[in-house]
Amino acid sequence: MRKLLNSELGRKSIEEYRSSEKSPFAIVLDNVRSFNNVGSVFRTADAFLTKKIVLCGITPKPPHRDIQKTALGATESVEWSYYEETTDAVAELKVEGYKIIGIEQAEGAVELQDLKIEPGQEYALVFGHEINGVSQKVIDMCDICAEIPQFGTKHSFNIAISAGIVLWELYKKGRCNATPR
Repeated sequence: MRKLLNSELGRKSIEEYRSSEKSPFAIVLDNVRSFNNVGSVFRTADAFLTKKIVLCGITPKPPHRDIQKTALGATESVEWSYYEETTDAVAELKVEGYKIIGIEQAEGAVELQDLKIEPGQEYALVFGHEINGVSQKVIDMCDICAEIPQFGTKHSFNIAISAGIVLWELYKKGRCNATPR
C-alpha cells in the first residue's frame, strides 16, 4: 500500500466545483462563535459538494485568517451568504422550498440514522452556537429536528464534528450527487 500524492487525488478546481451539481443540502450556522469551527464547516461543506452555507448573527464571516486556517480555501469554492438574524435566513430558505432540519437535542427529535430524506427535496441543516445550540426561535421554525446519538458522558459534539457526521450520514443514504475522485 502506498499513500497517494496530492496530484493523484483528482480534486476539482474551484471553477469545476462551482459548476458541479451540488448535493441538496445547505448549512445554516446559527450564531456559531468560533472562527476555526466556521472554517472547518466550510472545508467539510466543500468535501460533500454542499450547495451553500448561510452564516447568521455572531457567526464570523470570511475573509479572516482564522477561518482560512481551517477552511484551506473552501471559502472560495462554497457559496455563502450572511444574515443578521437566523430567523430571516430560515424564512427565506423556506420560501426557496427548503425543508429545515435543526440538528439539536429536542423533544420529538429523530435520531440521525432514522432521518428520512425525500429524493428531489432540498434541505437546510441548522447547526447552533457551541454552548447554547440552535436557538428556540429557530427550532420553532424547523420542519424537524435530528439528533446525533451519543453514548458517553458528554452531551454534545463540537459543531464542526457535528457537521461532518451529519453530512456523511446523509451522503451514505445515497442522497448526494457526488462520486468521490
